[in-house]
Amino acid sequence: MTHGRSFYITTPIYYPSDVPHIGHGYTTVAVDTLARWHRQAGDDTWMLTGTDEHGQKMLRAASANGVTPQEWVDKLVTEAWFPLLETLDVANDDFIRTTQPRHEERVKQFVQAIFDRGYIYAGEYEALYCVGCEEFKPESEIVDGTGAFEGLKVCAIHSKPLELLQEKNYFFKLSEFQDKLLELYSSVPDFIRPESARNEVVSFVRNGLKDLSISRSAFDWGITVPWDESHVIYVWVDALLNYATAVGYGADADEFARRWPAFHVVGKDILRFHAVIWPAMLMAAGLEVPRGVFAHGWLLVGGEKMSKSKLTGIAPTEITDVFGSDAYRFYFLSAIAFGQDGSFSWEDLSARYQAELANGFGNLASRTTAMIERYFEGVVPPPVEYSERDLRVQKIVRDAASVADAAIERFRIDEAISSIWTIVDDLNLYITENEPWALAKDDAQRARLGTVLYTAAEGLRALAVLLSPVMPVATEKLWVALGATGRLVDQPIREAGEWGVLAPGSSVNGLAPLFPRVEQSV
Repeated sequence: MTHGRSFYITTPIYYPSDVPHIGHGYTTVAVDTLARWHRQAGDDTWMLTGTDEHGQKMLRAASANGVTPQEWVDKLVTEAWFPLLETLDVANDDFIRTTQPRHEERVKQFVQAIFDRGYIYAGEYEALYCVGCEEFKPESEIVDGTGAFEGLKVCAIHSKPLELLQEKNYFFKLSEFQDKLLELYSSVPDFIRPESARNEVVSFVRNGLKDLSISRSAFDWGITVPWDESHVIYVWVDALLNYATAVGYGADADEFARRWPAFHVVGKDILRFHAVIWPAMLMAAGLEVPRGVFAHGWLLVGGEKMSKSKLTGIAPTEITDVFGSDAYRFYFLSAIAFGQDGSFSWEDLSARYQAELANGFGNLASRTTAMIERYFEGVVPPPVEYSERDLRVQKIVRDAASVADAAIERFRIDEAISSIWTIVDDLNLYITENEPWALAKDDAQRARLGTVLYTAAEGLRALAVLLSPVMPVATEKLWVALGATGRLVDQPIREAGEWGVLAPGSSVNGLAPLFPRVEQSV
């Protein structure tokens, strides 16, 4: 079910030097939700995620654990990163690893191409390097150390000492693309979102770009430079190219033409790589730049960015084992304005789970299906005559669906959920106002009772469709319980607000609580 409109979206390519935390999960479920929405909208959708497995940090982690780098990354990907996707019910279309032959060979082709076009030259480089970031640090990200690191220069992100490296490297002529990048940002204002991220990048580029070292010769864990095997390609160049190599660059021209260019969703700490270096590399190769780069904020725990090194990392399973994957997805995507920093706390998660999911959406589903079973023997009744209040419900559903779709187009998942939730709130109010339990006591009100319960059930049908990209497990249960026809994932999401889709006479099945009560000490 495609309309021919390509929607290719990627997560960052994760560096699996350690196990994933909820920050990685946040990015992944956000991209999955956007992909699911566009897939149900009929767009030709492709979601990519994967792991970035080369570089000095990976080499050192493997050595510290007494294994080869390949053995180390194989273990981490198999035991931690693949299971993350299953834990969070992510429906990615592909998973690329930068140690796969399909990637390595195509990276060499790309680098050779920009070398042949005159954008790479040999030179010497000396600068302070952060192994944690796998990056030569700009002055703005170098600070004086304190405590045990007093007197040393440390990374502003990792708070660990920087290493002074001096190597003969190959350089990419990044400086030649300053004007072209500024023209891109000007001509395509939403190339970088949100606006705060765009302003940061524009300011950075206006201050001048330096050529980029794109090779390392001090170690060999990486993809060799095709014309000089004594060098390996800088890990960030290798990593960025995954977005192109995964969809056929250098091997399948038709597939590449079908998918490329992509939207990239990244954490704001790696924005410059994606919004400056990556489009410049593509320009150098004569390829289209990405459709856009969206930088989301950090997840903060105790006021600090999520970090394994600082022991503030929380494994996604610590949440899903208690609340389930749907609650994880709903909480992070609704509680945080997408594009801004957000603070996580167990208290907030628990409160939102109880109020919005269990008492709000879950209770609405349970009591509606239960009343249809009790008063109409489990068969969806036909509506007879709509009152003004019934028609208001229909308008709220229609408007919410439209507003949510527009919010998704802006990558504002939080605003989309907020809009959809107006249906939940109004249907709960609608049931309270119409008191179907009272109508059921009066045979003369039988037709009105049927209209009220049909309205509630049809509203739930719309909610199942609209919320399925966010909460695929609970909405599938609701869809089945309503006796709706067809697969939920095949329902056209941009038509979810149309009224009268749920057929009267459908058999309603028993529905266990979508969000059971949990005992969580916080």
